Order: sequence, then C-alpha cells, then structure tokens
Amino acid sequence: MLNIPQLLAQELSLKPFQVQNALELFAEGATIPFVARYRKERTGEMDEIQLRDLSERFTYLTELEERKAAILEAIASQGKLTDELKAKIQSCLQKNELEDLYLPYRPKRRTRATIAREKGLEPLVEFIKSLNVKTAAPISLEKEAAKYISEEKGVKTVEDALKGASDILAEEVSEKAESRAYLRDYLMKEGRFASEIKKEHAEGSTKYEMYRNYQVKVKDVASHNLLALFRGETEGVLNLELTFEEDVALSYLESEEIHTKVSAVRDFYRGMLKDAFNRLMKTSLINEVRSAKKTEADIESIKTFETNLRELLLSAPAGMKPTLAIDPGFRTGCKVAVLSETAKFLEYQAIFPYQAAAQRVQAANTIKKLIENYNIELIAIGNGTASRETDEFVSEVLATMDRKPIKVTVNESGASIYSASDVARQEFPDLDVTVRGAISIGRRLQDPLAELVKIDPKSIGVGQYQHDVDQKLLKTKLDETVESCVNYVGVDLNTASKELLTFVSGMTPTVAKNILAYRNEHGAFKNRRELLKVPKLGPKAFEQAAGFLRIRGGDNPLDNTAVHPESYGVVKAIASDLNVSLTQITQAADKFKSMNLKKYITDTIGEPTLRDIISELEKPGRDPRAEFKYATFKEGVKEIKDLTVGMELEGIVTNVANFGAFVDIGVHQDGLVHISQLADRFIDDPKKVVKVGQVVKVRVMEVNEKLKRISLSMKSTEQTKAGHSTARNPVSTPQKSPTLNDLKTKFNRKS
Repeated sequence: MLNIPQLLAQELSLKPFQVQNALELFAEGATIPFVARYRKERTGEMDEIQLRDLSERFTYLTELEERKAAILEAIASQGKLTDELKAKIQSCLQKNELEDLYLPYRPKRRTRATIAREKGLEPLVEFIKSLNVKTAAPISLEKEAAKYISEEKGVKTVEDALKGASDILAEEVSEKAESRAYLRDYLMKEGRFASEIKKEHAEGSTKYEMYRNYQVKVKDVASHNLLALFRGETEGVLNLELTFEEDVALSYLESEEIHTKVSAVRDFYRGMLKDAFNRLMKTSLINEVRSAKKTEADIESIKTFETNLRELLLSAPAGMKPTLAIDPGFRTGCKVAVLSETAKFLEYQAIFPYQAAAQRVQAANTIKKLIENYNIELIAIGNGTASRETDEFVSEVLATMDRKPIKVTVNESGASIYSASDVARQEFPDLDVTVRGAISIGRRLQDPLAELVKIDPKSIGVGQYQHDVDQKLLKTKLDETVESCVNYVGVDLNTASKELLTFVSGMTPTVAKNILAYRNEHGAFKNRRELLKVPKLGPKAFEQAAGFLRIRGGDNPLDNTAVHPESYGVVKAIASDLNVSLTQITQAADKFKSMNLKKYITDTIGEPTLRDIISELEKPGRDPRAEFKYATFKEGVKEIKDLTVGMELEGIVTNVANFGAFVDIGVHQDGLVHISQLADRFIDDPKKVVKVGQVVKVRVMEVNEKLKRISLSMKSTEQTKAGHSTARNPVSTPQKSPTLNDLKTKFNRKS
C-alpha cells in the first residue's frame, strides 16, 4: 500500500516533518485556522492554503486506500487476484484508474456476454483468441462455430454462435483499463463540445444565443462556458454533443487487439471491436469525460465563488456607530430601523415620502427626529426598489441639517432570506419581516462579516452558476471560507451572535448557544478563562477558540489581542524585562525593536510565534480589514434608460467571474466589464485586477434596455480606488469618494 505521508510530502513539496506534524494535529482535533496561527513551529509555518491542500489530499488518499482494500478483497474472493493485478491496484493514485482495474471483476447485471457464457460459448472464444497471432494459419470460423449449435442452449445457427463469442470478447475489450484510459485521454485532448439551439427557439429569444452554433475543444472549454452549456441542455434549449473522430478510436483498438493476418479472424475482430466501442465504450467514456470536465468546471467556479465571498466578508466595516437603516419602498413606504453602536435594535418607524406632499414633510421630520434623538452617525439605504429615490429624499433632509451622518447605499442581496429565517425569528420574534430586513441592512454597514454569516453564502449574490455545481463541495468550500474569514478577523466575545461564534475555531453550534446563555445569565465575560465555565466548553475547545475571541475592557489587556492564553507567560516575562506593567505592554512598541527574541524561545514557542506576539502587541485589537470606502453614483442616473454610450461613471464591483466583472452603477442592473475591457493590457484572470467591493471608474460601451444588458469598460479610466470597500456600498454624494476619516476631518473643521 501507499506510504501516504511520504507521498504527500513529494506531491505538495513539503518536508516530512511538516506533513507528519500537521496530520498529528488534525488527528488531535486541531482546526486549520488554529494550526496556521498557533502551531507554526510544528508545521514549519504552513499557511491555511497549504494546510487545506494537505487535509484534502490526505482524505482523498485515505479513501483511496480503503477502496483498494475492499476491491482486493472482492477480487480475491472470486479467486482471480494475481500478483500483477494486486501490484497495479496497490500503486494506483487516482480513483478512476482504480475503478477501471476493478471493472472486469465488478458484479454486474446479466449482459449479452453473460448470456453467451451461459450458452457455453467460452471455448469458442478461446479458440478464436488462439488464432489471433501472427503465425496462425487460415481457417474457417464457421466450421468451428458449427460445433456449438444447440437448440437446448438457444444457439440455433452458426451466426448465433459467432455473435455470442463476439459479445464475450467485446465485453472483455471494453473493460480493459489501458484501452479505456487511452481513449478517455484521446477524447479529452481531441474531442469537441458542439451545441446548437433547438429549432423551436427563435434567434435572439434566449440567453444562450452565443451557443447557437458553437464548437470548442474539450481541453480548451472555459468553466463558465461549460456550465452554461450544461444548463442550457438541462433547460431544454440546447442540443449538446461531445464529438470526435470515431475512426481514430477504432484504429487504436484494432492496433491493440488484432495481431493475426488471417482475413477471416481480422474481419471478425473488426466487427467485434466496432460493437465493443459503439455499444459498450462510447457512451460511458463520453459520460466520464463530461463528468470529469464538469468536476473541473465546478472546482474552478467554486474557487471564484470562494474568492468573491472572501472579499465580501472581509469588506471594510463602516464601524460600530449609531445607525439609521432604511429599507426603501414606494407603495408600502420605507421601513426605518434605528441601531445602537452595538448593533442593538432600538426603534422602528414607517415613512411614506412618495404618497403625498404632506406625508413627505412628515417623513422628513421623522428622519430628522431620529437622527437627532439617537445621535445617528451612519445611514444605510438598501439598494432595492426606490433606492435612488430614497437616497435623494434623505439627501434633501440632510441638506437642512447642520450635522450630517454618512449616507451609504448597501447591497441587500439575501436580506429577505435572512428576514424570514429561523435566525431572524429567534432574534426578533415580534418584528415584521420587512423590519428585520432593514435591521440587516444597517448591520451590514456596521460590520459586514458579523451580519453576512447569518445568511447562506449562495444567497449573497457573489457566485456564478452556484446552483449548477456540486452542492456538497460548494457548501464545504464556502463554509471553509467563512471559517477562515471569521478567525482571521477575530470575534468580540461579548457582542457576537450565535451564528458568528459557530464559525470560531473549535466551536460547535451547541457550545455557541451555551456561550450566549451564559452571557445572558452572568453578563459580559471579563476574561478568557471564564469561558471554561461555559457548559460543554472543555480544555480542548478552549485551546482551539480562545485566541480568536476578543474581550474589550476586560481584566487582562491581552484578552483583546490575538495572543493565545498559552503565551501569556512569555508576554509577562517580556513586560518584566522591559520594566513595564502588563497593562502598559501595548504602549511599549518602541522598546520591542531592541529585544532579543531568542531569549524567550522555549520547547513550544519559537521565533514565528514570538514575532506574531510582538506584532500583536504593537497594534493590539486592530481590525485587519481595510479602511472603509464607498462609491459616488452619478446624479440624475437612476434607471438603465438614463445611460448613454460614452458616459463615465463610478461604481462598485459586485461579482467577479472568469469572463469579467459585474459593476453596480446605481441603475438597479449591474453592468458587465468583459475581461477584455478590464485594463489596457492583457488580463488572463479578472481576479488579478478587480475584487468584490472595489470602487472603480467605468465607461458605458453599450446599453440594451430590452435585454437589460449594460456593457462597460475600465480601459483608460483612472482607477483611483483600488482598495477594498464595503460590498455594494455606493453613495450618491460628492464627486470624490471620501473615507470615514476624510469626512470626520471635514466635519471637525466645520465645527
């Protein structure tokens, strides 16, 4: 069997000790975020990507070995396991290669070959095989086949006997692992996907128009194109085929299987091989290639989804400030919710600025009163129906006030799903779904990560073909992304929701629920050690989770840092050597540079951990996310009909795909910047140029109102805001997009 650790070290270019130690940590129940952050010495500073690759490949190879054992046992029980076959099986590194080897021995339903064997035709097959050699003499197959005619067995004619023999041979050929591997590879390299739109769909009537008469080599098909082709096929719009030169495949089989010069035997084999290929190999090989390419496309699509989700979750927070959240609407009015600086729901009002002049005045007075009563610093406006009109209305109100909160339009994708979810019902059992939606919009502005973890990532709107890919793999990968982001940022133990706590390293939903119950009963946690009093949160869970949980204003200043409690002793020693108290250690950054870190190295704490500790003490409690920025929508541009070719606009990237990026420019319909229009230079991967949440400048290239399609370009437009920003947080205010610090400075000057 395989030496898995040794193989992993070779495949992943790792040292044996890194593989061995990482696998031991996984076996002990350590999570990947914990190992990456707090066990650098043991793993040689492997990062999360390396650790996930190692974990996935280890799981694959472990499952492969288990499957090998089952197959070896099954073949041995048939008495057909040879040393050669055993060696081939044991050396397999891929599951499809293993299944090819097992195919001839796999229990199967009655086939034509099975029936032929039941009729006693195997000796005829062996006779024909004996003639398939270079030295064979000319002979009559019909004469030999006549010996097997039997009314009792159902072999009525010579033709029946030869047909049965052909069936047996065809099955044997179709199950040869080497031939299947060769032909599968041929289809991969030389096959073509060809599609056409079915005749009942008129030209220009479907979204699959580019695939009306489409061909692409299997090896060259882009993942998004393949997923679109499969979706079009499933929806009954497209006819899709995998085409190839069948004569080439048959010529290969003939070269492998025909060795005699006897014309009768050669003709027999040619007919048998054609049958073997067309009846037993062609469809299954095509399906295997389609499946393999689908898996590749799924993985590629999911990777893009992961990247987009990460950028969205790590969008810069506007900050925990008193917030007015507005879910816009025309007929039903705007739902207005007030949130505190801790995201607590305080008050709700419904306003109707679009019904009548008197109601508009009343709505303006309500907004003013709420801003003044709660010292509102942020206003979050959902980007759905009536968003731009509500934005303008709020701007009118703010124009009459001396103190102006920062107004931001927030993406509300998935807010309605959250509003009707069990999570929302548990949080706000007495509130209407529309009010819950407004609260979610406001919280997204304050802290996107804390709010978005409550929603299924597939509902956030940052993926392509998310319903077409492998759903189990998608969920696994997106959950890993959320877990990675949550632990990267850290979690405030005293304000975090159950959903946020669930993604902390070492946490389970039950433990997260128990933390909330403990917090509600005993008040805010004063130190990390208090976590050990929470039911079902034992020493192992504490070890895994403690470093990612923050306590602001607690007993120990280190509890508000990423320094793990297991390293507090080292920090105390450093504080003592610097002649500062533990409470002052975070203000002693200027003294760290002259320290000799090697002095503090122990059996468990090396230089990597010490460097992390010093870095954390230099900037305690810092948020690793970027500074908040937002876009400026062009005044007067509210609908797609307001766009004109050549117009330059500012927008925010909402989604990145392999073929380009979608940008919200404030007209309720995202525009597409095709990959060819992303920059003045060649771009092979849009993710290298743009990210979800990035503020960009674009130029309108084409507008199709009927199909609601907007083509944009970023070529020769000055991209001054390449940093991250809150996803879909554009605001229709001044020409320049200021940061919060810019606005604070401006306001302080006026004051």
